[in-house]
Amino acid sequence: MRRPTGRPGRLRPSRPRIARAVVGAAVSAVSLAAAACSAGPLAPDSGDGTLTVVSLGPVATWDPQRMSSTKDMAFAGRVFTRTLTAYQSGPDAASQRRLVGDLATNTGTASKDQRTWSFTLRADVAWQDGSTVTCEDVKYGVARNFAEPAASEGLKFPLAVLDIPRKADGSSTYAGPYRTAGKAGFDKAVRCSGRTITFRLGQPRSDFDQMVSLASFAPYKAKADDKGRSQHTVFSNGPYQLQGRWDPSTGGTFVRNPHWKQASDVIRKAQPERIRYQEGVESQTAAQHILADDEENQAAVALDSAPPAMQHSIVSSDSLRARSVNPRTALVDYLAVNVKSGALSTDDARRAFAIATNRDGYVAALGGTTTATASYSLIGPNIPGHRGQDPLGAGTRGNPAAARTLLQESGLTLPVKLRVAYRSTPTADKAMAALENGWEAGGFDITLQPIRKDYFTTVSKPGRIRESDVVWATWAPAWPSASTVVPPLFDSRINLSAAGSGRNYGHFADPKTDERMTAIAAMPDDAKRDAAWAELDSRLASRGVYVALAQRRALYVAGSRVGGLAANDALGGFVDLAGITVR
Repeated sequence: MRRPTGRPGRLRPSRPRIARAVVGAAVSAVSLAAAACSAGPLAPDSGDGTLTVVSLGPVATWDPQRMSSTKDMAFAGRVFTRTLTAYQSGPDAASQRRLVGDLATNTGTASKDQRTWSFTLRADVAWQDGSTVTCEDVKYGVARNFAEPAASEGLKFPLAVLDIPRKADGSSTYAGPYRTAGKAGFDKAVRCSGRTITFRLGQPRSDFDQMVSLASFAPYKAKADDKGRSQHTVFSNGPYQLQGRWDPSTGGTFVRNPHWKQASDVIRKAQPERIRYQEGVESQTAAQHILADDEENQAAVALDSAPPAMQHSIVSSDSLRARSVNPRTALVDYLAVNVKSGALSTDDARRAFAIATNRDGYVAALGGTTTATASYSLIGPNIPGHRGQDPLGAGTRGNPAAARTLLQESGLTLPVKLRVAYRSTPTADKAMAALENGWEAGGFDITLQPIRKDYFTTVSKPGRIRESDVVWATWAPAWPSASTVVPPLFDSRINLSAAGSGRNYGHFADPKTDERMTAIAAMPDDAKRDAAWAELDSRLASRGVYVALAQRRALYVAGSRVGGLAANDALGGFVDLAGITVR
């Protein structure tokens, strides 16, 4: 067995540490009394219907066109930013995946070729200044994606899908609303007629109605636009508006938008009188204070998962479990197998590697089943088309004996030497060591390659194809559809270039697979499209193009006065504030 090169890196606190004794029966139950905390006590509850949400942060921006954090979009989308469509809240995954019209009266109308989509806005949605949200506001918001800083910082879906002429280097001829370059092309692709907005796409997209649920398609009022000079400016069309200014160190308070109407909103119940967002609190500190449930923390909820070291004790206590929720998140850890590697260039060699993979050992090293569950697919249970069966039949513990036999039959000389790159943390070091044991029992000689800095930039750079046989990665869909999983990771046309591998870390390139992705994306029938994505995903996994490891889970805690605590599959598994209450 070859040892990892270098030493594991050390975790560094993101805030100065101060010692603080933590008391209370709830905290004692999780064996964390007298813990070292990285922030002071949470802000006291005023007892007036205020919900306190606590997060480490930092929130990079509240600008909808600049946001890329799923957690921040989950908060903003329930509090102050509405989009053409959105996902409903509800008690189970099926209801949470139900797409409904939000700013729009329904989920849109598509042309037969799926390249033209139209949405009609509700007539009674208002900004915080009382003015009506118009079609031109939506168009202006979409236009901002093409200008800096949004063009660099935000989600790039509008740039990718709208039918706007491109320059020779592939960039858009449209430069955004602050300049005149390319405006005619944008105006043809995005048109307003009264309250109806129509989008013309470059390629058929049968799931465009889901795409417009993203913050990048949110409206923006031109008169409120500071052209990127204030990244935390909030101009609300939702149930709450920011009171005063946002403090990047401590957060801010959201109070009711007096012009929001419950009748115009089929998703948000807006039960708390106000929402105080407290930023800069470590997840362990937040969990300790909230679980202690003293008076000042009874109306608080953590937006970050409790650390793995605390989770077993929380779920083992009836009283603490009642104030927590343990959802799956959208993140799936997986291994991209370098199909250009000499050792793994054949399907049988890659299958043997997959068969020898001990997912149970990996999950245990991460912290157990409250932190993750074993997975065979990148299409997780929160996505239509998910499959729960192992296409290679090895099970969650793997089958090293079967892997060894397959390697021998393939004609390779054992042990087969492999280099496995991964993003190094103390927990990841343990998890990869657990996988290494299974692989070596299956006939492989493993060299682990821990990388501590700029991980994804490093593994996707030009020339990396010759340095690693397997690359650890993680992925989460932009919305609950396999169209945001399979093409972004395996379409060679949008990934592989002289600049590197993009997100296709295994350098997989197959023209027939690329063509199949284009055909699936154009299927208008949801059920047929989901089934086609699932079939293609299964084919990739059964060929060993990738090896799914685990779907991550989170454990969120709340004080005793918080009701309706829930996480939402369609929002990435983050806390859903649509129906939360303060008792």
